Amino acid sequence: MKDNVFIDSNIWLYALIQSQTDDEKRLIAKNCIVEAKDIIVSTQVVNEVCVNLMRKASKDNAYIEQFVSDFVATYAVVAQTKEDVLQAASIRRDYDLSYWDSLIVTCALRSECSILLTEDMQQGLIINKQLEICNPF
Repeated sequence: MKDNVFIDSNIWLYALIQSQTDDEKRLIAKNCIVEAKDIIVSTQVVNEVCVNLMRKASKDNAYIEQFVSDFVATYAVVAQTKEDVLQAASIRRDYDLSYWDSLIVTCALRSECSILLTEDMQQGLIINKQLEICNPF
């Protein structure tokens, strides 16, 4: 098994958006990103991060364009495939996940990740004997 770590959008957002109420989570999220060996994200995560940077941090299009350019140059970004959409349906059924979370899990599985860092799913859940859900908070 590779040391690939899939990082969900909520972790990125804690690391990227300064909030007086979430200083501890921001520090934890930043440390997770720094300590991860091989970070993988999906296009879904990139899109979710960008939308929230515009909404919650009031970033403009120029910032988002530069952010995306730098982000995809730094981290492995995988596009979702039609096979992912089909597999996500069985992941959703078998593990009682939301639609969007099942797509994240499916991309993480296809990318041979052993860890999915997220705040949104069940801590310690192991999916397909391969992927462990870890809530760093």
